[in-house]
Amino acid sequence: MTERNVNGIPMLGLGTFGRTGPEGLDALLAGLEIGYRHIDTAQSYGTEENVGAAVRRSGLPRGDIFITTKIADTRLAKPEALESVERSLETLGVDAVDLLLIHWPSKNDAVAFQDYMLALAEAKERGFTRLIGVSNFPIALLQRSEDLLGKGTLSTNQVELHPYLQAPRLTAYARQIGLPLTAYRPLAHARVGADATLQRIAAAHGVTPAAVTLAFLMAEGHIVIPASSNRGRLEENFAARTVTLSAQDMEAIRALDNGTRLVDPEKAPAWDD
Repeated sequence: MTERNVNGIPMLGLGTFGRTGPEGLDALLAGLEIGYRHIDTAQSYGTEENVGAAVRRSGLPRGDIFITTKIADTRLAKPEALESVERSLETLGVDAVDLLLIHWPSKNDAVAFQDYMLALAEAKERGFTRLIGVSNFPIALLQRSEDLLGKGTLSTNQVELHPYLQAPRLTAYARQIGLPLTAYRPLAHARVGADATLQRIAAAHGVTPAAVTLAFLMAEGHIVIPASSNRGRLEENFAARTVTLSAQDMEAIRALDNGTRLVDPEKAPAWDD
């Protein structure tokens, strides 16, 4: 199946949160062997070194693998933001990443919004990254970003999305401005596996509830970055690329939305949904 992309980003990626140490490296290598070509890391995950090692050991051309990393909210102040990106590139062992995100906006503008967003744009100008985007940004901050950087400058907004948190307000706004969302925690901490609706749809398609969930999110136009250290689950999740859901399937999964948010730290902004 041809790789599906949105804004130049492969729609099915591989999350790396928790994939540290030798076991984490093995999981990343397994993912690349299976066929994943989009790897999502972050300064705060402690996985950039493993990502770089996996890319090198895979034997795949660097250009075949899409790498995302994120500037930690503890490193937003100038000039540390740009210095931190240079350190990330050294840790990854690459000249540039494909996508660079602001991981969390600064709580209550402790660091001036303009400072770190302009630093993000400068990272692109310096050739540290091909694309830039944000993570955990509500509509108000997306609007501020567009006012500051211009329309179409950002390539994605990475946020928590899964069947139980479909974020209709944020999703509608993002579609309106042509900004794809990237879904983290897309499998809701594995809760989707026990869902009767998803089990029924999965049985009809001969895949797992996780694969159905990922197929649903991609059909809604979202990028997905599930994570696992289990090769079997990595393969099951990758099967989402072959699943085509019916209109009835889509409506049944849309009906599961109940606003359940799993990631809501004290530093989080005011959410829209």
